[in-house]
Amino acid sequence: MNAFPTMASLALLAAFTAGAHAESAPPTREEVRAELLEAVRTGDVIAPGDSGLKLNELYPQRYGRAAAASTTTRAEVKAEFAAARQAGELIPVGEGNVALREQFPQRYPAVAAAAGRTRAEVKAETLEAIRNGDVIAAGEADFTLRARYPQRYSGEHGPRGRFMAAAPAATTSGQ
Repeated sequence: MNAFPTMASLALLAAFTAGAHAESAPPTREEVRAELLEAVRTGDVIAPGDSGLKLNELYPQRYGRAAAASTTTRAEVKAEFAAARQAGELIPVGEGNVALREQFPQRYPAVAAAAGRTRAEVKAETLEAIRNGDVIAAGEADFTLRARYPQRYSGEHGPRGRFMAAAPAATTSGQ
């Protein structure tokens, strides 16, 4: 094997990297000192010991967090606060963590409930769960019928599977 091309490429690479470093001036003593003082102030230096963590990671309570820029205006915050006060969503000081709406429901307007499923949809879902064995077995804690009696719900090959495959699906007639 010829080592000349490898050595030549390494020498060429070293010449280019040395040229790149020569273009940028090294920082002055004052700049380095200012960077060090800023790192110590923010806790961005490695903590003593074997943890390998920075001081601000090891003791986050000692170092302030950078202020996050808010995207909401003061007027928007005031409007949100007024809406929360009117809806009773505020929690009074020293009263635990119960909102005013929960303490005094008669003082605030009722919240519109979201539309749920119809009776027919619930009945169809319940029948499907019974058919598949996805209901809790009587007297068994956290066991479904399928888990308690797997032979009964083994698909088309089990005795119940053949019966269920031959029987028409239950329909709901709006009752």
